[in-house]
Amino acid sequence: MTLHHDITPDQSTRIGIPAEPPLPAPPGGPGGPVKPTGSWPRRAGFGAIILAVAVGGGATGAAVATALDDSPSTSAAVDLTGAASAPVQSLAKVAAAVQPSVVSVQVTTAQGGGEGSGVILDSDGTIVTNNHVVNGAETVRVSFTDGTSTSATVVGTDPANDLAVIKADGVSGLTPVTLGTTESLHVGDTVVAIGSPLGLEGSVTSGIVSALHRTVDLGGNEGSTALVGDAIQTDAAINPGNSGGALVDGQGRLVGINVAIASLGSAAGGQSGNIGVGFAIPVDEMRRVADQLIAGETPTHAILGVQISDSPDGGAVLQVVTPGSAAETAGLKVGDVITQVDDRSVDNGTDLAGAVRAHAPGDSVSVTFLRDGNQRTVDVTLDSAS
Repeated sequence: MTLHHDITPDQSTRIGIPAEPPLPAPPGGPGGPVKPTGSWPRRAGFGAIILAVAVGGGATGAAVATALDDSPSTSAAVDLTGAASAPVQSLAKVAAAVQPSVVSVQVTTAQGGGEGSGVILDSDGTIVTNNHVVNGAETVRVSFTDGTSTSATVVGTDPANDLAVIKADGVSGLTPVTLGTTESLHVGDTVVAIGSPLGLEGSVTSGIVSALHRTVDLGGNEGSTALVGDAIQTDAAINPGNSGGALVDGQGRLVGINVAIASLGSAAGGQSGNIGVGFAIPVDEMRRVADQLIAGETPTHAILGVQISDSPDGGAVLQVVTPGSAAETAGLKVGDVITQVDDRSVDNGTDLAGAVRAHAPGDSVSVTFLRDGNQRTVDVTLDSAS
């Protein structure tokens, strides 16, 4: 299904309010944030590029409870000794080790049904997937690599990050995935995507990390209002149905949850499948959100406490600074133009939204801005909002 999203050029963005998508799409270019969803045309160089949430059929949603088990005894990490001399075999080992930790997720909704993927977090059936996979679900069912299946309940969802936790009913002895970290991830590293594209369960594709720290706006697509501020970009083939599945590194450790793909719009030829530009939610953010959902808490998100618009000369202009907010406490004022957060360039409102969302509440960031033509820098401790 193709969805269209029109962006008003002068619309302002409320940073850190999860349900609000960020502002105007930036000009296309290598460093610009990505504007995703089901099929939202945007101008980007040679033609319209669309970002499709990678879920099959109709989408659906609901709630969960258990604890993440990261103990070494349940690790699915792979010993790749000698991998340099046998790269094909090493990828086969990764796939064999991780496939039992990835499930197919089938849902039914009032409008029909759909299918996505999920990743097992503990041996008793706690599974992470995308919110847009289970959004509006009346029933949820998961299928395992051994051919068995069972019903599942939704433990909790976080539309702001497009994440959800579900619990498979009446199971034990499952193989949980080994959690990695994006801190050790580099552009060019080998990664493997595992999921159920187009309903083909247990499919494995490989590629590299194409880029890090992408801003991906999923607002309004397939039940999602998400903004991923620190997304991993990969050229591993990801297609509808891969949503919620695993992106793992060369050691078989989970580094991301696959969430979206870029595809060419009708104006650029109409190709809606994989074109080598896919995106995953970083595992560090997934783990933080999943822990909160499993504990029965409402996930929190970092906010600056401002409303903004794009600056015609680049950067994000502060239109409103909320009294008592992190921004006001740090001395930021209406009219300031933010151009950088830490070492991350801010060219527009979407960049700023992504830079803030990439952090956790309570993090301290260095904000560079222009005031009266002079460049200044302040340290800001980010607020929290659910």
